[in-house]
Amino acid sequence: MPMTSNYLTCAGREIHYTEWGAQHSETVIAWHGLARTGRDMDELAQRLSPHYRVICPDTIGRGLSQWSPLPAQEYCLAFYARIAAELLGQLGIEQAHWVGTSMGGAIGMLCAGALTQPQLKGRIRSLVLNDNAPELAQPAIERIKAYAGKPPAFATVMELEAFFRQVYQPYGQLTDAQWRRLAETSTRRLPDGRVTPHYDPAMVQQFTHHPDDYLIWAHYDAVEVPVLLLRGAESDLVLPQTVARMRLRGPGAKGLLHVIEVPGCGHAPALNVAAQLDPVVSFLKSC
Repeated sequence: MPMTSNYLTCAGREIHYTEWGAQHSETVIAWHGLARTGRDMDELAQRLSPHYRVICPDTIGRGLSQWSPLPAQEYCLAFYARIAAELLGQLGIEQAHWVGTSMGGAIGMLCAGALTQPQLKGRIRSLVLNDNAPELAQPAIERIKAYAGKPPAFATVMELEAFFRQVYQPYGQLTDAQWRRLAETSTRRLPDGRVTPHYDPAMVQQFTHHPDDYLIWAHYDAVEVPVLLLRGAESDLVLPQTVARMRLRGPGAKGLLHVIEVPGCGHAPALNVAAQLDPVVSFLKSC
């Protein structure tokens, strides 16, 4: 079945998501990164949809989802996990695999660990962390805040695409068509007619009002399902020493952690080519 575009009210906010492979019962939740949208998961969803139902949400404040009227309170991992829990409930999803890029992986850790959303205990069957870890390098966070907190505006979409090509160069190799789709699905027009990235700039208040929001070792330690970590070989966000700690704690200590370094990528692999998609498919099949 083709992709469909859908809306639900979760935690009192309108959330947009795309759905692929709706005829299947086995489900994958594919959640995007900090300043991105669910359309980043198109290639992954296309690859999985012959065998899985794939749900790709836009986080509150991103893409077509509602912007929060309470940014200081709601732009944080705990609220995102609450939205995720309600999304699964309303869609009748009893169990799901989770694939999360960056922030999407952190939300997945909270859901799989089920410390803040106990109703999700045992409902996340496996977890793919695409360049995410329970502790992130502070200089990389500062780099991301610098471009995400003050999104530029341009006269034309082509200028905005050139900006995306620059800041998301660490994603790896994207075709011209993929860059064009990334730009067109990440663009909103301002009242003065200029274009800017399609998210609420206030979402970076997460780092001000919740400064330790991404220090989530307790949630990682509570995960009891298989975990695949895809680390961009040049990532400045997920450091090798952090991966070493992950191997000794939580699912790592239980032999449930699998780590793959993705060459030619920093933060974060775009999940758009076979070399990145094949390990995810194999991992999901093994679970």
